[in-house]
Amino acid sequence: MSSAQFQFITYGVADGLATLTINRPPFNVLDIPTMEEMNVALDRCLADNSVKLLMITGAGEKAFSAGVEVADHTPDKVDRMIEVFHGIFRRMQQLQIPTLAAVNGVALGGGMEVAIACDMLVAASNAKFGQPEIKLAVFPPIAAVLLPRLVPPARALELLLGGENIGADEAKAIGLVNRVFAKETFAADVQTFVAPFMGLSRAALASTRKTIRAVADKPFGAALDTAENIYLKELMNTDDAKEGLAAFLEKRKPVWRNS
Repeated sequence: MSSAQFQFITYGVADGLATLTINRPPFNVLDIPTMEEMNVALDRCLADNSVKLLMITGAGEKAFSAGVEVADHTPDKVDRMIEVFHGIFRRMQQLQIPTLAAVNGVALGGGMEVAIACDMLVAASNAKFGQPEIKLAVFPPIAAVLLPRLVPPARALELLLGGENIGADEAKAIGLVNRVFAKETFAADVQTFVAPFMGLSRAALASTRKTIRAVADKPFGAALDTAENIYLKELMNTDDAKEGLAAFLEKRKPVWRNS
């Protein structure tokens, strides 16, 4: 499937930035075919050693994504829906490079789950976040796993058990969102946010992300052992680590090989 053959998303790579846009405006609902296309795009990103950062966003200004298609939760579809939907998160976990959600509007249900699964999250001032599944007598498995790791557990429980929405400023206040940008300048502000990452070494970005994830649940001693191992046996053997140190000592700009 080429980029031109995608019907419900767009995907492209430019200057180290991969951008996956959910393209079913106005609400960018995630039905099974859309999620299948997202998995194809993520497989491409996994195989592309030129990518330094993956950004996921939604088309238009109303929604990042209003969630997974409710009709795909019926007994005849739910197994396939979960397989395809959770395939997105399994692939995102396998990525070496950092990920960013650029939330332009509502991120509800499965849409919020995609957003919070990214390493970083920026939001337009009009963004809304919520997990309303409880109101349909179901729960969001991904959010049940991730949300208590990202915000205070009591706040996560309130959001998951109550099903109410919060705005961008509150999401930032509880640590769910990195930055909030004005709706009117959102696209430009996101590019400004992304730009510094594009000047860095892919190898260093990947090693740092790997380390943060690898040590997350370990006691300090074991975590430090893991970090040392990645630093000494992996990162310090890369061309970019050698180049970065040499460039600093020689007072010149580094030339990254991204390896």
